[in-house]
Amino acid sequence: MQPAPVDKDAQRLYLRKQAGLWLKKKREEAGLTQRDLAAILDLKIYTFVSQVESGNGRLPFDRYSEWARALKIDEYDFAAKALSYYEPALFELVLSGSPRKPDFDI
Repeated sequence: MQPAPVDKDAQRLYLRKQAGLWLKKKREEAGLTQRDLAAILDLKIYTFVSQVESGNGRLPFDRYSEWARALKIDEYDFAAKALSYYEPALFELVLSGSPRKPDFDI
């Protein structure tokens, strides 16, 4: 894996793309198509899954639990991983000193 870019905007885009790759991998491991996942999540626009996986969109915080359940991932671990991509400063602030360490091998 290449190191993340230094420029803040470039770093944000890089992390979103990495999040998308992770989510796509998890969706495929769960045996779901993008349409399947969109249906499980009751998304009105199924292409939202594609937008997230390509790094052009991001998951809303209030939907983390639903995505975790749909992908059969522990909700805490899912939220921690998603935060590490979408809100790395918040991740460090909240979770770096947490007694429970997230499982990043998910």
